[in-house]
Amino acid sequence: AVLEVPRILNLNSNKYFSGPYGEDVVFIANDWHTALLPCYLKSKYKSKGIYESAKVAFCIHNIAYQGRFAFADFSLLNLPDEFKSSFDFIDGYDKPVKGRKINWMKAGILESDKILTVSPYYAQELVLGEDKGVELDNIIRKTGILGIVNGMDAQEWNPSTDKYIAAKFDASSVMDAKPLLKEALQAEVGLPVDRNIPLIGFIGRLEEQKGSDILVEAIPQLIKENVQIVILGTGKKAMEKQLLELETKYPDKARGVAKFNVP
Repeated sequence: AVLEVPRILNLNSNKYFSGPYGEDVVFIANDWHTALLPCYLKSKYKSKGIYESAKVAFCIHNIAYQGRFAFADFSLLNLPDEFKSSFDFIDGYDKPVKGRKINWMKAGILESDKILTVSPYYAQELVLGEDKGVELDNIIRKTGILGIVNGMDAQEWNPSTDKYIAAKFDASSVMDAKPLLKEALQAEVGLPVDRNIPLIGFIGRLEEQKGSDILVEAIPQLIKENVQIVILGTGKKAMEKQLLELETKYPDKARGVAKFNVP
């Protein structure tokens, strides 16, 4: 679908441009789920003289998720045999099958024109060794990688216009607005409303890579202080369960919300 869109979709949301983009484009593929894009671009389009100048940038957000499947599954991908070597992968794990596998991310890295990741430091980390590069470090050393710091949308996350907060603020009014927002949050999650108590918030995926296990272990120590804790996140079921138990254990001090919730 992505490869068809620039040729046929009539885009009209830009005041400088309307119509199909045409073939002179850059595709940005994110993580293993989109790693087949550069392969299909080469096998189904470039081989027929379509998208000759098009390029693919492949961005790695998290090297730990690579899309490793049974080698026999290569036949399901509708790709010519010359792509097999880009997918070919052997690791020491028995899941999803023992022995030889296909690795989507490996193919995405090898078949794209430029490899990117979410920070200069993560780019360095990925080539440090097998554990940090999760067995793709040698491939990334071969292709090279550029780290660009993840940004945030300054329009969407602008507290002076944010539709999700009751008291809007800027640099000059932040000290007046924050206590009101804190009280609103306390009321919403059912904690005692008190603008003077320190309120600690954590938002993130509940898994070891994010340090959520350390956070959960630290709460019983931390909660002895005069403090409230609110945690929002989804992830590993065992951690979600621990999160939901916070309210039972510390009804006046902690709340855990196991949801993905932007507001």
